[in-house]
Amino acid sequence: MFGGGGMNPRKMQQMMKQMGIDVTEIDAEEVVIRTGDEELVFDGAQVTRMDAQGQETYQIVGEPETRELGASDDAAADDAGGGAADSDADAGGIADEDVQLVATRAGVSEADAREALEAADGDLAAAISSLE
Repeated sequence: MFGGGGMNPRKMQQMMKQMGIDVTEIDAEEVVIRTGDEELVFDGAQVTRMDAQGQETYQIVGEPETRELGASDDAAADDAGGGAADSDADAGGIADEDVQLVATRAGVSEADAREALEAADGDLAAAISSLE
């Protein structure tokens, strides 16, 4: 950050506080950056907010997955079509609604919830139980 390579973290915090800089860790599950032609998606990234004299700066640490712009919109449009989620479940896939429910109930990422659902053959209760 400031090149304090070998500096004691506690001393660094004190110095930053003296300069009016407040650093806060944010418990982010997913960060999406949209550019003109693609999306950078960070799952489970470390996010830090730094407030220096009223100016907020965010730092994201992690490996992004690159998606074409609108790829997630296509999936949402398919789900809104009505039968898409049912056909995914019939084909052995896991419905997005089930993944979201398990992720919310167990407090995990959607990727972890999907893995648990696949391991439990789509059994919501078993997937939630295995994650808790």
